[in-house]
Amino acid sequence: MPHRPFVQLAYHVPDIFEAAERWAAERGAGPFYINENIPVERALYRGNPSEFDHSSAYGQLGDVMVELVQQNNDGPSGIRDMFGPHEQGLHHCATIVPEFEEELLRYEALGFTVANRFWLSGGFEFAFVDTVSVYGHMVEVYEGQQHLLDFYSFIATASEGWDGSEPVRRVGD
Repeated sequence: MPHRPFVQLAYHVPDIFEAAERWAAERGAGPFYINENIPVERALYRGNPSEFDHSSAYGQLGDVMVELVQQNNDGPSGIRDMFGPHEQGLHHCATIVPEFEEELLRYEALGFTVANRFWLSGGFEFAFVDTVSVYGHMVEVYEGQQHLLDFYSFIATASEGWDGSEPVRRVGD
């Protein structure tokens, strides 16, 4: 069986700006790039249509990306399954796979369910697989599309030699 390493640790936080400042100061993670109200074209929550408005801060801690995610709406989601709006903690670990659909089917064959499935512009998809009963967190599954790989590379490169200045930045700046 091929390895499926975790490439990202994602924490739900009530405030991505405050959390990014804290992670930079306390852990040396960063710099963090903020993306607010990420547009989700379509979302399913446990097979039913839903809405998902979230903002994220992306930074690097050693060899792994750290995502700080805040859900901006009150609708049901894999995040709300674990955390209320003012709670925080490890929500998911992300993996990048060569075949998205195959990986979701593999998890389902193992007895796990897809908590959320999301579609972004350009046909990009990702999903939260509910592995909480076994791992204590969800697993986020992505297909290794080039723009995603480029983003991971950008975040990792930004951390190289970073001196701690400007710990919070905006995506696109």
